[in-house]
Amino acid sequence: MSLNDAIALINGEGGFPAARYDVVIVCTSDDFQAAYWTRRLTSGLCSPSDSSDSPFPMVLAVSEDWGAGGAGNGLGTLYAFKKANDLAKEKFGVDLTSQLSSSSISAALFHTAGKGTRLAPLPASENNNKPAVRLPATIEVGGEMVPITVLEAVIKQTGVYAPSRMGRLSVFWGDQVFIPSAPTTYSPSHHVDIMCTLGEMVGEAEWKEKGLEKYGVIAVGSDGNAAQVEKVDHGTAIKMLKSLADVEKVGPSLGSFSVSSAILVALTSEFSSELESKAGKLDTDPHFWMPMTLSNEDYVDLMSQKGVEEAVSIAHYARMQRFKESFVAANKTMGVFGAVDVGKDACWWDYGQLKLYSKNNLKILEKSQDAELLRAFLGIDSRLMNSDCGGANIDEVSHIFSSTIKGGDISSSVISSVKSSGVEAQGAILVNVSAKKIKAAPGSIAYNIIDSSEEGITLGEGDVLVGVFDNDGNVTNIRSNVSIDGGKMWNEAVQGNQLSFEALHTANKNSDVTAIEDRRNQMHKDV
Repeated sequence: MSLNDAIALINGEGGFPAARYDVVIVCTSDDFQAAYWTRRLTSGLCSPSDSSDSPFPMVLAVSEDWGAGGAGNGLGTLYAFKKANDLAKEKFGVDLTSQLSSSSISAALFHTAGKGTRLAPLPASENNNKPAVRLPATIEVGGEMVPITVLEAVIKQTGVYAPSRMGRLSVFWGDQVFIPSAPTTYSPSHHVDIMCTLGEMVGEAEWKEKGLEKYGVIAVGSDGNAAQVEKVDHGTAIKMLKSLADVEKVGPSLGSFSVSSAILVALTSEFSSELESKAGKLDTDPHFWMPMTLSNEDYVDLMSQKGVEEAVSIAHYARMQRFKESFVAANKTMGVFGAVDVGKDACWWDYGQLKLYSKNNLKILEKSQDAELLRAFLGIDSRLMNSDCGGANIDEVSHIFSSTIKGGDISSSVISSVKSSGVEAQGAILVNVSAKKIKAAPGSIAYNIIDSSEEGITLGEGDVLVGVFDNDGNVTNIRSNVSIDGGKMWNEAVQGNQLSFEALHTANKNSDVTAIEDRRNQMHKDV
């Protein structure tokens, strides 16, 4: 399958509707964010059909109220589905477990929790609602054209797998969009299948050249069964994968996976005590998939490299092996662990870091195949979309969406939802900004800014300026620079800010993100 064909499938071109999951579950950090995503998605991307009495498509946003440290994406997946199932029964009278068991629906769960340290300060401007960070292209929500969020882009892209996953729960991460080059239509042959980029098994030199020792790696044997190893050299990988029948293909894991209803129910039962007590932290790769696909010795060795005591690893390995043996005895129609190849030519756009947010949004301006694919995916068919910029001088490269700009000079910039009397921008990204005057140097980013001053806002090269709104209507502008890694500078106040990114995150906890966005939108209209 070509990448252009994949885009056509994702966008629903050629007379066919875009594929979507029947159930979209969003795992958030708190109940305010859950309420936000319920309204946002049901008003836009996942809006129900007016002509049907069906409860599908169904949006179920839940919070991971697990306590300090979180549940990990393993227990977190089981807990989020459990909460979503209870919510579906309460709101719609639908038992998701039963619907999946009968292969009546497809369901997808999107993990969105996390601080987004490397993307700072953009998540702070969304009051810790990291997946709500906006991209410049626009989408219709509630009858208005507004910037599409990263999560909406991920939901749109991953829906292409829904038709092949009836009766399965798919699990994705909320900050990376990929376009597969391998066919997305397939018949699941394993209770767990994990997405990866597969190629022929390579020798030691090529293993090192491709940097496979830096990734979680999936290997597939000639019988179709797979195993996972994590960040090991070629020799160690060969030793650990000896249980597979003739390793034929190998490649880095994307982490995203799908599970059958049978193993979802079995895992929920196995970890019922942890789910009831909200205790423990288990991730899918080291605590579910690896102990089910590696030998005891190899698993213990790998976990010791992570600082886990041998006795702890031995006990957990024994538990997962007992689980696997019991499950296989009762479910022999499919294999346990397999792989879904997204294709060696797959492309993806990561928005999880500030520098990548800048790079991949400015990619919209490029003349390359990757840029053409990105524009097609985002539905960008012209440089000026839903905008009135009659008084401004705009070059033939810039792209402007849903904006009103009365004057100025704009070159090599990406602008979305901006209102201004005059914009002087070169190589800049402006999203959701209202100001009388805007001067933006190359590489700069202005995001969620409302400025009523006569002089307006001025950004130097690489400068980042975001507005942080609180529950009481107060606004604080925060500065950074594209060169600053928020993960490394998380605890420091940078660029003259009074607060560090960590302090901002603490101050933003339990913000009513829906009320804040409504107030912010009204302030933009008032300005």
